Amino acid sequence: MKTDILFYELIQEFPQIFFEVILGRSGKDSGAYEFRAPEIKQPSFRLDGLFATRAGFESEPLYFLEFQTYADDEFYDRFFAEIFLYFRQYRPPNKDWYGIVVYD
Repeated sequence: MKTDILFYELIQEFPQIFFEVILGRSGKDSGAYEFRAPEIKQPSFRLDGLFATRAGFESEPLYFLEFQTYADDEFYDRFFAEIFLYFRQYRPPNKDWYGIVVYD
């Protein structure tokens, strides 16, 4: 975590470094941006369903199941957020996974 603070302070002090070194653009582009590190609050999510493998079958994929019965412009944002939060919290050994959506 100490390196996070180092990079934060470096970019906070010299934002043009990001544009010049990382993006290969002129440092003057940094004037159009404000560098921040906002805290992201995690909403509560509940998966509609998950087919998780039993012990000994970790080479098989996980199946995330979602039933969508109404129009929702933010559906995919929420669905992928649920999946990635699951991986972060539970750290399953499975390398492969599928997201299955059943539409009404």
